[in-house]
Amino acid sequence: MRRLNLLNDDFVLGEAMELLRRTPLILRAWLSGLPEGWTTATEGPETWSPFDVLGHLIHGERTDWIPRAKHILSEESHTPFEPFDRFAQLRESEGKSLEKLLDDFETVRLKNIEELSAFQLGAVELEMRGIHPAFGTVTLRQLLATWVAHDLSHLSQISRVMAKRYKEEVGPWKKYLRVLQP
Repeated sequence: MRRLNLLNDDFVLGEAMELLRRTPLILRAWLSGLPEGWTTATEGPETWSPFDVLGHLIHGERTDWIPRAKHILSEESHTPFEPFDRFAQLRESEGKSLEKLLDDFETVRLKNIEELSAFQLGAVELEMRGIHPAFGTVTLRQLLATWVAHDLSHLSQISRVMAKRYKEEVGPWKKYLRVLQP
């Protein structure tokens, strides 16, 4: 049995895609049907609720990951990516239900995974470069690894936001709950 070195394991596209495929399922199981108190809670002014995070993930599916991968793989890789609007979801999700966002996320993510699979990326393609407007030169491998880490980061954020709803109610146990620590 192969042991993984979790600190230095190389990026494996198939494994990354397995995680990306699961994020919509996780969010649907976690958020669907919950009272709004859970899905609209925030950590304070100018912070995001689980609803907002879901909208942000949808916007990223439409304008970030696959469009930037295509850009890297194209003849235009010498021009910078379009800047990403990190707050577009606040406009785009307005008036939509959580269930609609869950449906939209699942649809666009599955489409993007199919498109990513169709690229048939190998080692050479994963090392192709693009230009990020803030970071400069990045590789396709870095972009795709960031897509996975971005999902995990926002799953963690949703967990933290939801847990903080009971920050005071847990009483003295707060000191043992890392998710409630500053």
